[in-house]
Amino acid sequence: MILVVNVCFEKLHYFEFVKPIEDILTNGGLEYSTIHYTEFFDKYLALADKIIICGTSLKDDDFLKKTEKFLWIENINKPVLGICAGMHLIGLLFRGKLKRETEIGFYEESFSSFLGLKDSEQVYHLHNNYIDFFHLKEFEVFSKGHIPQAVKHRDKPLYGVLFHPEVRQKSLILNFCSKNSDP
Repeated sequence: MILVVNVCFEKLHYFEFVKPIEDILTNGGLEYSTIHYTEFFDKYLALADKIIICGTSLKDDDFLKKTEKFLWIENINKPVLGICAGMHLIGLLFRGKLKRETEIGFYEESFSSFLGLKDSEQVYHLHNNYIDFFHLKEFEVFSKGHIPQAVKHRDKPLYGVLFHPEVRQKSLILNFCSKNSDP
């Protein structure tokens, strides 16, 4: 079962940032369960095979004030994919620094092989912040450019993407959910 973690403070943001992930999983024939991070308990971790932490809107940063709700990320050995806000959380929990730079819309990004992405891809950005993963030795960066777009922890199955794959890179989500999540 895939556990989908909703970090949206505003309830209506679910339809833009969580529902598309659920639709991809449904269309892929994958079993999932969705929970809001404020209702998260360890029992959900025991039931999950993999976890996706969804993104949220530009001004919805309530989750940044409650990083203690995500301390489980530091010790989990199950695959986790953090999308935008989820990538921020992964980076912050590994002592990364939140930096400010707004990117909105479609951008060409270059990737080394990462969950089915390679070479140049047009991806959808919607963020005000990013984590400088270049300074986190625990992570490998799989994108080129000054803002890390795709990362993986060197020893744990923790993945992060700053862009929103639910818009144009739906296969990335399905590749993550497949049995073999190697970058």
